[in-house]
Amino acid sequence: MWSRKRLDIGWLDLAYSAANCLLPAKSESAETRLLAQWSDDGDALACLSVRSGFDLSLSALDLPPGGEVLVSAVTIPDMLEIIRAHGLRAVPVDLEPATMAPRLDALRRAITPATKAILAAHLFGGRIELESISAITRERGLLLFEDCAQAYCGLAYRGHPRADVSMFSFGPIKTATALGGAVVRVRDAALRQAMRARQAAYPVQSHGALLRRIGKYACLKRLSTPVAFGLLVSACLAAGLDPDRLLNGSVRGFAQGDLLSQLRRRPSAALLALLERRLSRFDVERLDARIAASCAIIERLSATAEFPGAAAAEHCHWVMPIRVDEPRRLILALREAGFDATQGQSLCVVPAPADRPELDPRVARDTMAGIVFLPCYPEMPPAAVERLIQVLAGFRKSARGTFMAPPQFLAGSRNPA
Repeated sequence: MWSRKRLDIGWLDLAYSAANCLLPAKSESAETRLLAQWSDDGDALACLSVRSGFDLSLSALDLPPGGEVLVSAVTIPDMLEIIRAHGLRAVPVDLEPATMAPRLDALRRAITPATKAILAAHLFGGRIELESISAITRERGLLLFEDCAQAYCGLAYRGHPRADVSMFSFGPIKTATALGGAVVRVRDAALRQAMRARQAAYPVQSHGALLRRIGKYACLKRLSTPVAFGLLVSACLAAGLDPDRLLNGSVRGFAQGDLLSQLRRRPSAALLALLERRLSRFDVERLDARIAASCAIIERLSATAEFPGAAAAEHCHWVMPIRVDEPRRLILALREAGFDATQGQSLCVVPAPADRPELDPRVARDTMAGIVFLPCYPEMPPAAVERLIQVLAGFRKSARGTFMAPPQFLAGSRNPA
């Protein structure tokens, strides 16, 4: 069975990271090498995660309690928890399904005198157009946070120049993963200095914790081969366990509990060294192969199927979502054909505040309710991708297995420049 996702990291990378845990270099030199290749202007800093960087920026900004942060209507729950922890209120901005970008009309309606910032997320590997959003933030005097956690495609794109803060993640299931870590670009020098000073007071991530993470993901990498993964799913089902819940829980970035205490740590020297290695050796060919496989699926099925976000002008296809009437039935049909798929549990739809029900992100909720994330990555040979296409086409033709009707303009996807 083809697993839903393959970790984008090699065995030599894992061994290199483990060795650095045992014989760590100086964190200052590792961070200097990392940030030198990322930013020519010295405007970047390394954090434990995007969540850590977001929390750090809000701490340094010290926005007044009760302020509002407008948020792309689909995000991860931890981002909402961080906003609340700073005494702020998250307000959703509904999305355009074709690009998964915030709708400008919804964005303008959501702004009030209490609005302080906008958190715009690039979702599923697509990169949304930020010029119009940044024009609104300049017009209204708002901060613009750019969440690039799902959209890393190499150093060709290192954040929008008009974003105040651009955040890139290298967590376990991300492109070019270092099993953790983030690079955060902060354009304002005073804010950047305040963030650096705050982070310097954090405890450092222990190498023991990183070693345990390396061991865990080495096991998951081994289990992601078709034979091993098929045996794992069969064993779960035989034991009465839900493999989907088990797998989604296994790749959580942080354990349940006190989130802020887990976020407020500096990345270790070993993590910084691995992150520098991953970025300096970025595998463009692997990225191109992933894009090609995803585009093949979209092009074959775009006349009858909806692929949320696929119309984004730039796309690296970090995940492969399709929207259907009966997602659970499609997941079971794919499993029977030897493909693992999921609706995912890491993303949520941001609820509207109780006093602003008119901002309910209905489009985002309807879109996410029907999404299934398909397996699609370079390790899948063309024959497997073709068989996946045939299973999807057969599901479309079945009596009840209808895809959502696609919008006319959703004709496929374009590769990143």
